Amino acid sequence: MASLRLGDTAPDFTQQSSAGEIRFHDWLGSSWGVLFSHPADFTPVCTTELGLTAKLKDEFAKRNVKAIALSVDPLESHVKWIEDINTTQKTVVGFPILADADRKVAELYDLIHPNASTTATVRSLFVIDPNKKVRLIITYPASTGRNFDEILRVIDSLQLTDSHSVATPGNWKDGDDVVIVPSIQDPEVIKQKFPKGYTAVTPYLRLTPQPNK
Repeated sequence: MASLRLGDTAPDFTQQSSAGEIRFHDWLGSSWGVLFSHPADFTPVCTTELGLTAKLKDEFAKRNVKAIALSVDPLESHVKWIEDINTTQKTVVGFPILADADRKVAELYDLIHPNASTTATVRSLFVIDPNKKVRLIITYPASTGRNFDEILRVIDSLQLTDSHSVATPGNWKDGDDVVIVPSIQDPEVIKQKFPKGYTAVTPYLRLTPQPNK
């Protein structure tokens, strides 16, 4: 299968997990989703990442996001590894880890990259919206743990820009000023949509306070 691209429908699947059988689209329901793969169970970087994801449970819930992890290890391995994660990271893994020993999901999401490894999944992450569309894809090298603050930041940006006619500038964080999209030029429309006003740095760079704050 060709690589997924932004805007594609996230492939549906049915697969076993540490939380029972998952029918992916049904499991997502009307939530956003973060599906992330890790190269293998009982590996150091992945242990910290899954621990961090567990600790961010409330942050994900606040944004209506469900997290789900994946590797090509069998279910029994996941169950034992979760005990390690809970103990070493001082948390409780409350999200499912897909047991993808047959590589069904890994192949659907193009997670086996022969240049990196012919047997292990790469460290990829997908953000999927409630319409089941892929909105973010990040692939990290195996040696580098993911920055989950960045993932939450992008979800904040996606949810904001989906509901308001704005874009978020570089290094934007929730609460910072945003950019009025260039397609809006009518002064009356701008006044109606952005009652807090705006600063025109240039005709095309117009900053306004975050509309939903």
